[in-house]
Amino acid sequence: MPELAPKPPKKTIAVSMGDPGGIGPEVLVKALADRSRRSAARYIIQGSTSALQDAATHAGVTPFWWQIPLGASASASESHDVIVIDHGGHDFAHKPTKANGTLSHSYVTEAVKMCLEGQADALVTAPISKESWKLAGKMRHPGHTELLGELFRAKRVGMFFESDRLRVILATVHIPLLDIRNALTIGKVFDAIDLGHDACRQMGIAEPRIAVCGLNPHAGENGLMGDEESRLIEPAIEHAQRNGIDARGPFPADTIFNQAIAGKFDLVVAMYHDQGLIPIKLLAWDSAVNVTCGLPIWRTSPDHGTAFDIAGTNRADAGSMASAIDLAVRLA
Repeated sequence: MPELAPKPPKKTIAVSMGDPGGIGPEVLVKALADRSRRSAARYIIQGSTSALQDAATHAGVTPFWWQIPLGASASASESHDVIVIDHGGHDFAHKPTKANGTLSHSYVTEAVKMCLEGQADALVTAPISKESWKLAGKMRHPGHTELLGELFRAKRVGMFFESDRLRVILATVHIPLLDIRNALTIGKVFDAIDLGHDACRQMGIAEPRIAVCGLNPHAGENGLMGDEESRLIEPAIEHAQRNGIDARGPFPADTIFNQAIAGKFDLVVAMYHDQGLIPIKLLAWDSAVNVTCGLPIWRTSPDHGTAFDIAGTNRADAGSMASAIDLAVRLA
C-alpha cells in the first residue's frame, strides 16, 4: 500500500491584538472561536491575555489559547494552534489612553519582528486608535500602513480593500482633505494602479481591469472643475497602459463604483481615503478586508476601527476580522 504524502506544515499567522480598550480583543476571540478557522493555521497573538479573557467571558467563549510571557519563545508550544504572547496590563479603559497606545504599538512592532525573522508567513492586525498612539508619543506614523512600510523597509505600500462585491485601492491615505491637492502626484497614482494590479493578480485575477477615479466632481469636466485629471491622473494611466496594465479613466467617482459592482471592473483606484472607503464600507461593512500591498508578506486587517463606544459590551460583529484572518491564511 503506497504511503500517504505528509501533510504540509501549517502556515503561521502573526496577529496584533489592536488597542486593548477597543473591540480588537472581542472580534479576535469571536473569529478564532471557530474551530475550523483555528485548525487552518497556527496563530501567534501579540496582545494582553486579560483583555482576551474579558472578551471571552462576555461572549461565552471558553478560552482556547496557550499563554506565554513576552520575551519567551513560542517554539516550545508548537502543538498549540493559538498562542498569546502576553504583554501584560489589565482593566483597560474603553477610550484612547497613553497606556493603550503604548501597548498596541508594541503589539504591532513585535508581530512585525516575527515576520522579519521568518517566524510568521502573514500578518493580521486588529484596529488601533491613532489618538492612543498620539498620547503614547507614537504619532510619527498616522496609521498601520505607514508604520508597516517603514518597519518592512518597503519602497512602496498601498492600502487595498478586498470584498466579494468591490475592490478598492487608495492613491493617498491618511492625510487631511485640504492637503490632497499638493500631495497627489503622477507617481502616487501610478503606484496605486501598479500595486493594485499586482495584488489582484496574486489573488487569482489573471488580467485585472482597473478603473481610475478622478479627483474633482465629474472628473474635472474637461478642466472646468480642476486640472488634476489632465495634469496628474491621465499621465499615470497612460504610463500604466504602456506597462501592459488595463487601466482606464479618469472616471467620475459618483458613477464608476456602480460599474465596478456590475462586474465591468475588478478594481477601482480612489484618489483619497473617503472617496474609496465610503462605498466599500457601505457595501461590505461586515466582510471587507484591508490589505497592505507592497510588503514582503501579506498584511490584512478588518476595515473598521476600535469602536470604543461598544467595546466591552459583546456587541461587536466579528465578520470583518474573520474575513481578514481567512484571507491571510489563503494568501500565505
